[in-house]
Amino acid sequence: MASDIIVPTLGESITEATLGAWLKQPGDAVAADEPVASLETDKVAVEVPAPAAGVLGPHLVQPGATVAVGAKVGTIEAGDGKAAEPVVNPAGPGETPAPKGDETAPKPKLEPRNAAPPEAAALTLSPAVRRVVLEHHLDPSAIKGTGKDGRLTKDDVLAAAKNRGAPAELPAGAVPVPQPAPAPKAAASGERREERVPMSRLRKTIATRLKQAQNEAAILTTFNDVDMSAILEARSRYKDLFDKKHGIRLGFMGFFVHAAVLALKDVPAVNAMLDGEDIVYRDYADISVAVSAPNGLVVPVIRDAQALSFAGVETRIADFGKRAKEGSLTMDDMKGGTFTISNGGVFGSLLSTPIINPPQSAVLGMHRIEDRPVARDGAVVVRPMMYLALSYDHRLIDGREAVTFLVRMKEALEDPMRLLIDL
Repeated sequence: MASDIIVPTLGESITEATLGAWLKQPGDAVAADEPVASLETDKVAVEVPAPAAGVLGPHLVQPGATVAVGAKVGTIEAGDGKAAEPVVNPAGPGETPAPKGDETAPKPKLEPRNAAPPEAAALTLSPAVRRVVLEHHLDPSAIKGTGKDGRLTKDDVLAAAKNRGAPAELPAGAVPVPQPAPAPKAAASGERREERVPMSRLRKTIATRLKQAQNEAAILTTFNDVDMSAILEARSRYKDLFDKKHGIRLGFMGFFVHAAVLALKDVPAVNAMLDGEDIVYRDYADISVAVSAPNGLVVPVIRDAQALSFAGVETRIADFGKRAKEGSLTMDDMKGGTFTISNGGVFGSLLSTPIINPPQSAVLGMHRIEDRPVARDGAVVVRPMMYLALSYDHRLIDGREAVTFLVRMKEALEDPMRLLIDL
């Protein structure tokens, strides 16, 4: 008896999604709860599990189509999939491998590519890995996975892309090449090209929300700089002991989250939000941390940051970063958030004016650490300095409060003892 593959509940207020890709092809054997397709929502990529073990039936919905929660997108038929073609065919709809009887097909080239174990024919690719496979026009069945249960990781695919031969050597029908002809060699001198691709659902949502924030909020940005000497010294002195005890690296974000929590207590308006004609104040701090993911920027939330230790904060951030790369963050990870910290410094940014994420009222921008000459006790010395930027909604937060908030953070970061004695 066939089992229907249904679009699962995607989270509060989300009623539809875009079918990003099929992770299994018709005829492939699948296990119960094994991911068979990926969905793109307004915030994250979600995998659709198989409702039962069996063989995947025809794709009822093609990649790129919009599907509603509860919609049927495919079926799982009874069987073990042994009759399925053992070649992974990630090509688009309507594109099939060359027939067995076609003597013009490049069979000699297919043989070494299919020398992988039989289980390679049922590869399950995460959305992040599949995107890299498509970008580099690779055959996933020819790549050895180092992840759990032999799954491919993003690093596996990137390594294969670096070491691969010319694209023309890849077998027909087994390579997800978006254009009908093989990729050409280097373009002729002076040749100009363009490529048009549709915006992903996530990118559309980011664009809409950021423009909405600019249109509705009275955004203003104030700046300060921080001498990072004390933080760098503390990390250098305690990083090995910290790692040995907690099993996690001591990073910068733990200091900044704790400093932000301290400053939010002193300036509660920065942690508040507007709700109609009311102001909602919170006695807790749910810190949103901007993380780069393959599909764009995502902002998971460190809940009750005021109750976490340094190790607790660093563990949460490391987990968010790992799952963002894998594309496994959930809707619950993104919900809420009372204040955001965005670290553009990891990409080399010296200064920026971040945009608030409604309904939040403020966002802190971190930047790169740079040795600069500063005056100390009447002498010019070189110190590792970082610019901080606080963008805030001037409808709720006055300039005095914004400046006070940054000064409190500066004091706590330049003298970390304040974090310990809550000063």
